[in-house]
Amino acid sequence: MNAERVRLYEKTDLAELAWERMKDGEYARAYLEPLILDSVPAYMSNVRTRMGALVIDDLVLPVTVNDEEYDNSYVCSPYTHYISYAREEMKLVTSSMIASLGGPLLSGAGALMKLSRVNRIVFVNNWLLSTNLYHPLTAEQVREITSFLTRRFPDHAVAFRSVSPIVCPGAWTGLERSGYVMVPSRYVYLFDPKQANEKGWRVRNTLKRDRDMLQKSGYRIIRHEELGEEHAERIAALYQALYLDKYSQLNPQLTPAFVRLALHRQILTLIGLEKEGRLDGILGYFQRNGMMTTPLFGYDPALPKKLGLYRMLSSLLVSEAEQKGLLLHQSAGVGAFKADRGAEGTAEYTAVYIKHLPYRRQMIWRALAAILDRAVIGMAKKYKW
Repeated sequence: MNAERVRLYEKTDLAELAWERMKDGEYARAYLEPLILDSVPAYMSNVRTRMGALVIDDLVLPVTVNDEEYDNSYVCSPYTHYISYAREEMKLVTSSMIASLGGPLLSGAGALMKLSRVNRIVFVNNWLLSTNLYHPLTAEQVREITSFLTRRFPDHAVAFRSVSPIVCPGAWTGLERSGYVMVPSRYVYLFDPKQANEKGWRVRNTLKRDRDMLQKSGYRIIRHEELGEEHAERIAALYQALYLDKYSQLNPQLTPAFVRLALHRQILTLIGLEKEGRLDGILGYFQRNGMMTTPLFGYDPALPKKLGLYRMLSSLLVSEAEQKGLLLHQSAGVGAFKADRGAEGTAEYTAVYIKHLPYRRQMIWRALAAILDRAVIGMAKKYKW
């Protein structure tokens, strides 16, 4: 391997990185430079990690390095993803038998994961958001990255979040060839606007009703260029009301500083719904390699549910995908709602490289992959989680 082909830039040498030579380098600089040079918690208050920028050929990819941090957000912590999140979901289970068995099983699995040091991990292409999108990565590039990072961090697992054969086919091939273990992480939904008309009259009718609701709602669509500093606190609060207060505090806790970064540096495209001078709903998306996703999404839960703010924001997203001709990655959750609007479900994985680690540390990952693939993914498909 050419030693200069792969390089990791951290806080001390970040000034040497020639961002302008990188594919989409100005976007990467706008996003990553503040997080690497400043404190990550200033932008995501519950995310603790060491962050750097990995360069291979003309690509720059964010890399996060962790050792333990078991109370971290799931975007950096496998323990949080697979144990802490599951404990929260157990509170929603109505079956007393499942609830009584689930607690001890999770406690045992959590103890094994800590013993196996699962949080001693390096994530590649980790933008610290619910979904990571990928530039085209070849199998050779995956192999070179893996070789470099296992030498640089010989006691860490190396992982890629948000991977699937659909989202990143080139990287997926490279990960499989390099011997990564594919651990199921979520069941996500993808909406392809090019196929919407082929979904039948029920889907077309549902999408039309959502559009009609928005048109008759009295809400004004407020675009990114109309949003300013005065909206930052409100946008952060709307995101918190949905992603954190309604769903989970383990989601990345985006701060007003992150919103200001999104506004000024356009690391997300923000669109809001405003009525009588009040911002009641917000979404923020980014796009890469023919795909878009929305890591920032929220609305005011104090308003009546019959207003349909979630439906209207979702309709806005579908319209953006249609206008731009992009595949819309709708993340996980409310599967029936998304399927009714033409989205297709697919399993998403965390690919983990562990061949260089002691056998006892490898076993927990292999067990996770086998158990989750048979149990969780099958149930998600069946019940449209």
